[in-house]
Amino acid sequence: MKYYLIAGEASGDLHASHLMKSLKEFDDNAEFRFWGGDLMTAVGGTRVRHYRELAYMGFVPVLLHLPTILSNMRRCKRDIVDWQPDCVILVDYPGFNLTIAKYVKSKTNIPVYYYISPKIWAWKEYRIKNIRRDVDELFSILPFEVPFFEQRHHYPIHYVGNPTADEVREFLSAYEKTAVPTRPIIALLAGSRKQEIKDNLPAMMEAVSPYMSDYQVVLAGAPGIEKDYYDTFLRGKGIDVVYNQTYPLLAEAHAALVTSGTATLETCLFKVPQVVCYETPLPRLIGWLRKKVLRVKYISLVNLIADREVVTELVADTFSVTNIRRELEKILDGPVRQSMLDDYEEISRRLGHQKAPEQTAKLIYTLLSNQ
Repeated sequence: MKYYLIAGEASGDLHASHLMKSLKEFDDNAEFRFWGGDLMTAVGGTRVRHYRELAYMGFVPVLLHLPTILSNMRRCKRDIVDWQPDCVILVDYPGFNLTIAKYVKSKTNIPVYYYISPKIWAWKEYRIKNIRRDVDELFSILPFEVPFFEQRHHYPIHYVGNPTADEVREFLSAYEKTAVPTRPIIALLAGSRKQEIKDNLPAMMEAVSPYMSDYQVVLAGAPGIEKDYYDTFLRGKGIDVVYNQTYPLLAEAHAALVTSGTATLETCLFKVPQVVCYETPLPRLIGWLRKKVLRVKYISLVNLIADREVVTELVADTFSVTNIRRELEKILDGPVRQSMLDDYEEISRRLGHQKAPEQTAKLIYTLLSNQ
């Protein structure tokens, strides 16, 4: 069968590549045409555009590149119609992908499948109308999305397991410790973008400074961030930085300070107690908005999956060096640390042991075979 996939970011390229590999296991005649990156290209098929030609974030960049974005939209629509795939598989990236879904649904009979559902529970909940109208099947990697879509919006979806949990389990099954650290490690995961690093890393460093005689502090360097940028913060501070070694770092860490995002879930799955730290502009306003306006109570995947506060979130008006240091002290030893580790077991149980790419591929192949 012919599969047309669209992934607009690096994370989507990773998840889509795993899905393509799994589809090939179920379908010996699988053909792929896609918008994606190097990982998808390595699996095979025809790449129409690299995701780097799509990924514009923020109002000004989008406005400046609007002609390119619109041109890509037109090309993608024409290409789908010309190739006539058996299905279109959209991977995250809702701004672009939901527009494509609307076109495909209105102009063709090609089924539309969505892998890694749009996070409308956090913002833009109105998009449920588009999803219900334009998406034939939705595949979720977060268990709390099932009641959100099915109970709140009466839209059935498939929970297929969590790929991050798959990746951590796979890593740990093959990982062997090479040496015992001379001091326990406090890991710093300060974000993947320069602005996040600039906002969060200085406060993290100041918060851990009293513990550096007893602990080794190690920063996880983000892909694409040059060493010189980190040097502006780390020079003379006695903090090590490692690149492309986040999983080995977490496998050895005793505790961690982590910005929001997938890193909070990874840290949980490695059973490392953590404090979530995220500075924002206009902290008092953002703090008020979180309480009064935003639909979600938490920003970390750990707490969202648990539906309660398992890890402390120091965000906006609660973000401060004093608060970070106080919460870090609690997880270095004692009952708060143990309670968090116990709660991590419940989160692992909720995620389950399904392999998301395999489960999704099986469902898609079965759906298409039964048409």
